[in-house]
Amino acid sequence: MSSTQQILDWLPLSARDFHILLALTDGERHGYGLVKTIERASGGVLRLDPANLYRAIQKLAEAGLVQDAECKPAPEANAARRRYYRITDLGRGVAAAEAERMRELAAVAEAKCLIPRSPAS
Repeated sequence: MSSTQQILDWLPLSARDFHILLALTDGERHGYGLVKTIERASGGVLRLDPANLYRAIQKLAEAGLVQDAECKPAPEANAARRRYYRITDLGRGVAAAEAERMRELAAVAEAKCLIPRSPAS
């Protein structure tokens, strides 16, 4: 299967999976860091409990979109217990394709006057 087909097979992404991939584009994170980053990025709308987060990470890892990070960037005392994750090239491609899909969808909504045009348009 081509990588383009692998990417397309994931679309559309769930909001949860998209936010996980987006959070990992900035660098490696552990589970709690992902929860907090996603909560901030979504304005508090998306709050993941640990079980939901780790099920999603496992699914994304099995598909090759994320993987365990090799190094542990945080030097604090309990960092040794934390598992860190990073996005893979395939995961980055899926996130980019989803962002483009959403951009195209927003353009359709804008053309139908469902959302106001930005002043720069």
